Amino acid sequence: MRYRSWVFSFLAAGLFLSSHAYLAIAADSKPDAKPDPKKAEPKPPAQPLPIPADKSAQAMTLPPGFTATLFAGEPDLTQPIGFTIDHRGRLWVCENHSYAKWREKCDDRIVIYEDTDGDGKFDKKTIFAEGIFHYLTGVQLGLGGVWVSDCPNLWFFPMEEGADKPSGPPVAHLEGWNWKGQHNVINSMEWGPDGWLYGCNGITIDSDVKVVGAPESDRTKVSCGVWRYHPIKKKFERFAEGTTNPWGIDYDERGQMFMSNNVVAHLWHVIQGAHFKRMRGQDFNPYFSYWQIETCADHLHWGGGDWTTSRSGEAHSVAGGGHSHAGAAIYLGDSFPAEYRGTIFMVNTHGHRLNNDSFEAKGSGVVARHRPDFMMANDQWFRGVTVHQGPEGALYVSDWSDTGECHQYANPDNDHGRIYRIAYQGTKKENIDLAKDADEKLVGLQSSTNEWLVRHARMVLHDRAAAGKLTDAGKAALVGLFETSPNPVHRLRALWTLQQCGLNDEARLLKTLGDADPYLRAWSIQFLAEDSNPSPAALEKFETLAKSDESPVVRLYLASALHRTPLEKRWPILQHLVAREADVADQNLPQMYWYALEGLVGADPKAAAAKILPTVKIPKLRELVVRRMAAK
Repeated sequence: MRYRSWVFSFLAAGLFLSSHAYLAIAADSKPDAKPDPKKAEPKPPAQPLPIPADKSAQAMTLPPGFTATLFAGEPDLTQPIGFTIDHRGRLWVCENHSYAKWREKCDDRIVIYEDTDGDGKFDKKTIFAEGIFHYLTGVQLGLGGVWVSDCPNLWFFPMEEGADKPSGPPVAHLEGWNWKGQHNVINSMEWGPDGWLYGCNGITIDSDVKVVGAPESDRTKVSCGVWRYHPIKKKFERFAEGTTNPWGIDYDERGQMFMSNNVVAHLWHVIQGAHFKRMRGQDFNPYFSYWQIETCADHLHWGGGDWTTSRSGEAHSVAGGGHSHAGAAIYLGDSFPAEYRGTIFMVNTHGHRLNNDSFEAKGSGVVARHRPDFMMANDQWFRGVTVHQGPEGALYVSDWSDTGECHQYANPDNDHGRIYRIAYQGTKKENIDLAKDADEKLVGLQSSTNEWLVRHARMVLHDRAAAGKLTDAGKAALVGLFETSPNPVHRLRALWTLQQCGLNDEARLLKTLGDADPYLRAWSIQFLAEDSNPSPAALEKFETLAKSDESPVVRLYLASALHRTPLEKRWPILQHLVAREADVADQNLPQMYWYALEGLVGADPKAAAAKILPTVKIPKLRELVVRRMAAK
């Protein structure tokens, strides 16, 4: 209550929180900022109520050996729009009660749900914060507190370890997220392996984002796609652009990121600097629209045809449901059968089910192939939003629980909501608290086969390093793992952790460019280009790799790095990349070369004619160079 008192006082006064934060809520609550009710989607005809919460899990259809349990449901939980899992295995849930009355009320809240006795159901509930959110869509933990997406801001709530309450007022880190997109807003925050906070945004209306306290000239336009923010460096970036309304993001053992999406194809390989096929409109740079990257999936879950025909999943059961997808969890736990490891789970909204796709390596990326649908909810009210793997290897799936288009619409039901736990036979949940483990033990967990332990141990190490509390023994253990492990995945995890902890230097990264593993070479490229101006030594190495490295993955990371390299320094590297005739058929490389090349052609078409046209071996690139020169 004491926390709520100072929050309400703070809201009433409209005072600045600090030199870096203030509430922008009041400015966005004026009447002309409200959604037009004439354009609001009408509530669908009355339908039967959902299957009662205490019977809903038993109604699900799952593969043999799997069981669903209601982890939490109404009246204890309603309208869960997103959640995350902390290093103790507890669920931090965003209950969004403001939809679709944006800016009119502050009913959203963040609630911690804990299963203390390991029976798969919550038995302890703690309200972390309430009464201050206007459009709460996501929560993530790390670096000494809680990160909250609540349009128009990204907030940080400081928190002492184990306190479960804010230790001070929230601080705004980002501002300018546009809430008028209604369904298409900031969502799905996840920590990347590199220590950046990643998230998604939708297509309906652009956001104009900047770090709080930065000059107005630093604003970045954000449409549909993926963004990222580095809380320590205070840097915000548009990471990849396109699709429609992505709402779910995760990465695999080698750091390859994927997002689920609505309307156009359901699954995309997230590549730094990529520009994906869009539902409508064009990129902020219209010349990138000349050639956009397609989905990595070889199928559509509605079987093809116009997406508007897919709103009834029952008609598309064989294909996998409908066009709307939310949530993304690449399974990297130990408790499911081996066939599921490395596959991705997504909610299919209109199909009231969980889709499951597998990945097959192809060129610089992958092909995603359809596997049998994993779960059928058998409940027309099932509107899944978020999917995460828990510490014991079970899947946790949130259910907005409503009717109508997608998982949200203009007149939502306010009384329902569920989170389910789906586990394989014999799976047991044990109490855990990684914050109590020594640094050396957390480094040792980087060799675990349970990715949940790997990531959360890495995050605790990151937190300690940021606070200046990482021990010399922990640092030595990390370096030792990187230098001596025979397993390239373990070495890659060590490299990521060293980067997050600020322990990588250029000498180590330059040396790793010669490593036998292509992903270690690739990630070293990304880290060397992290600050948008690679050193002369790095650029010299990049040119050598562009000329001689046989891995398409390495060339993909070189192309991404060029987007962060000054124009005049790109020529030698691009001359070698565009001469790679073998890359003609790759699903990503020619387009990525174009995105790196376009600025050069626009700035100096004569140089492009002299340096690129004589060497390019990819016919469409030649065509686009000439087209861009003509547009000058």
